[in-house]
Amino acid sequence: MVTRRDFLRTMSLASAGLAVGAGDLLNAQTLSSKKGKGDKVKIAYIGIGNRGEQIIGDFERTNMVEVVALCDVDMGAKHTQKVISKYPKAKQFRDFRQMFDKAGNEFDAVAIATPDHSHFPISMLALASGKHVYVEKPLARTFYEAELLMQAALKRPNLATQVGNQGHSEANYFQFKTWMDAGIIKDVTAITAHMNNPRRWHKWDTNIYKLPESQQLPKDMDWDTWLGVVPFHDYNKKYDQGEWRCWYDFGMGALGDWGAHILDTAHEFLELGLPYEINMQYEKGHNDYFFPYSSTILFRFAQRKGMPPVDITWYDGLDNLPPIPEGYGVSGLDPNIPTTNQGNTPAAKLNPGKIIYSKDLTFKGGSHGSTLSIIPEEKAKSMKLPEVPKSPSNHFENFLLACNGVEKTRSPFEINGVLSQVFSLGVMAQRLNTQLFFDSRTKQITNNEFANAMLAGLPPRKGWDQYYKL
Repeated sequence: MVTRRDFLRTMSLASAGLAVGAGDLLNAQTLSSKKGKGDKVKIAYIGIGNRGEQIIGDFERTNMVEVVALCDVDMGAKHTQKVISKYPKAKQFRDFRQMFDKAGNEFDAVAIATPDHSHFPISMLALASGKHVYVEKPLARTFYEAELLMQAALKRPNLATQVGNQGHSEANYFQFKTWMDAGIIKDVTAITAHMNNPRRWHKWDTNIYKLPESQQLPKDMDWDTWLGVVPFHDYNKKYDQGEWRCWYDFGMGALGDWGAHILDTAHEFLELGLPYEINMQYEKGHNDYFFPYSSTILFRFAQRKGMPPVDITWYDGLDNLPPIPEGYGVSGLDPNIPTTNQGNTPAAKLNPGKIIYSKDLTFKGGSHGSTLSIIPEEKAKSMKLPEVPKSPSNHFENFLLACNGVEKTRSPFEINGVLSQVFSLGVMAQRLNTQLFFDSRTKQITNNEFANAMLAGLPPRKGWDQYYKL
C-alpha cells in the first residue's frame, strides 16, 4: 500500500530533478530508428470517440500513418463504432494496458484522446514502452503528474512527444515569434485571457453536498479502466461524454480546456515559466465538487531575462466578461476553433481569446491559431510589419515527421508541461477559492500547507501507483 506520506516524498524527489533511479516500469529500451520522410508511422489510438474521432481524422489526412490498434473503454458505443468500422484490420482493446502487453511490439506511436485524468498513466506507460506520444491537452491534471511526464520525456530524447494545442503549428505561433524577433512584441506587462463561450457550462446545483448517485453502466463499458488512477466513483452519466471536464476529480475546467489554446504562445515566447502568485479574484457557484460557473484568476509572473513582470488575468463564465480596451473593435467568431460533436452553441458576446498589453502597443487575438492584430487599427496602419513565415507542417504532420526524425515537435512535453502546471495551480486556487504563493525554485506553495499537499493530488488507486514510481 502506498501511503500519502510515501507518495508525497516520491513526488518531492521527482521535483528535485529525479533524485531517485527509475523503477522497473520505466527501464524499457527507448531507442528509435530514424526513418525517412515518406515512411508511415505505425500508430495506436487510445480514446477513439468524440474528440478522438476528430484527431484520428486529422492523422488520416496526413497519409502518413498505418493504424495498428484501437483502444477505448466503450468499444460498443455509437460514438466509437464509426472509427472501428473504418479500420477493420486494426486490433481492438478496451484496456490500454492490455494493448501494450499484447500488441506493443506492433506500433511505434500512440495518440491519446481520453479524459484529462487518464493522460498521465497512458503517456507514462507509452514512454516507458519506447513509443512516441501525441496526447490532447492538458498534458496532465495535477502539477506533479506534469512534472513526472516532463522528466520522463527528457530522459528519452529519441522519442517524440507532442501535446494537442494545435495552434503551435498554425499562424499565431510563427507570427508571435516573428513579431518578438522584430521588436514589435516587447515589454509585455499584462495579458487578459477570456473564455466566455457557452460550450463548457452545465446547469448543475452548486449546493451539491455529495457526488452523483450510481447509475446503470452503458453496455460493455470498462468503468474501472476509465477511472484509472482516480479514487473510485460510481458511474453516472454526468461524468461521461465530455461532462468529466466539469469535475475537479477528472478535468481541469474551462481553464485547462481552453487556456492551452489561448495562452500557449505568450507563455512560451515570453518565457513566463511558473507564477509566484495565483489569486482567486471572483467566483460564482463555488463548491467542493465541480468548477464554478464563473471565475476570475490572477497569475503573477516575475521579471526574467530583462523582460518586465507580467500579470495574466483569466476570465471565464457567461456573465464574467473582461474589460475591453478602447479601439478593440468586433469580436468575430474564431474560424480556428474545431467544431464539437456535442451540438452547436450560440455565439458569445466575446469569443475566446486574449488582449496583450505592452509598454507601447496593445494586441488582441483569438484562440488556437488565430493571429494577433494591433489595436486600434489606425496604429497598425502606420507600422511596417514583417512577413511571417508559413508553417512547414500542421500539428499532426509535425508529430509524425518528428517520429521519423525529420522535424522536432513544436509542443513537446518539456514546453507544454510547464503551461499545464500553471493551469493546475489555477485549478487549485479555484477549488480552494483562495490566494496562493508559489516558489518556483523549490516548486512548493509557501502559504498554504493543504494546497501544497494538493500539488501531488490524491494517492492513486491500488494497482495504479506503478506509473508514479520514478
